[in-house]
Amino acid sequence: MPALGLGVFQSPPEQTAAAVEEALRVGYRHVDTAAVYGNEKEVGEGIRRSGVPREEIFVETKVWPSDFGYDETLHAFEKSARKLGVEQIDLLLLHQPAPHRFARTVDAYRALETLLADGMVRAVGVSNFTAAHLRRLGEETSVVPAVNQVELHPYFADRETQQADAELGIVTQAWSPIGGITFYPGWGEQRRNVMEDPALVALAREVGRSPAQVMLRWHLQQGRSAIPKSTDPGRIAENFDVFGFELDERQLALVDGLDTGRRTGPDPDRSSPSLNLDLPIPER
Repeated sequence: MPALGLGVFQSPPEQTAAAVEEALRVGYRHVDTAAVYGNEKEVGEGIRRSGVPREEIFVETKVWPSDFGYDETLHAFEKSARKLGVEQIDLLLLHQPAPHRFARTVDAYRALETLLADGMVRAVGVSNFTAAHLRRLGEETSVVPAVNQVELHPYFADRETQQADAELGIVTQAWSPIGGITFYPGWGEQRRNVMEDPALVALAREVGRSPAQVMLRWHLQQGRSAIPKSTDPGRIAENFDVFGFELDERQLALVDGLDTGRRTGPDPDRSSPSLNLDLPIPER
């Protein structure tokens, strides 16, 4: 899996195909989407329009809790694969732990294990799982998740989950990797824009890069995957241009020191109407 990918959360379907096509033109070879984003079809369209061979592109998507359950999740794979226009999905994740009905989550993960054994997916994983959720899952399943995609940026480093992932050999993948989460009703009021943090702005000036590039470099150097979202061609290119410099130990520590311990997105242990875990996923 390429460590850096294009995220398409909140990307309007009418803009998604062009964003994916542009990202692949720039050099990205990893695209992350989800059934609940409503743009899997457009991700597939962008991949086809790019002309980049399918085998060179790592496609990642996620199953929403309304499709949890063994048979339901097998069908969710079929829906996503059909919309994406692919026969095999490179990485399939469970989107939320849904701890209040975790038995269905376990059944869904067992379906992922079947898809993996049958070669329909190349890897399986989870999203928004805490250390406690990972322990519960491990007690009832046999395949360790390849990836745990979680909110992670300089203002919320979630060190407990990172440590749990590391102990299990799970890759931590950061959503909102540059603190760019925009809108979750009822979550993250009084949020601050990490892009404007004075210490980070000064560090970016010091290394001759943008604050976004500094944050992405921070993720990559500490062994995480990151999936910054953008539909703007200039930002897409800027976010990919992070391989020509390195942060030293002092600079990495400076970014580490910005952690507030506060989420700006939903807490996976709390239910919220804004998440709408029962939202039905259309067939097409």
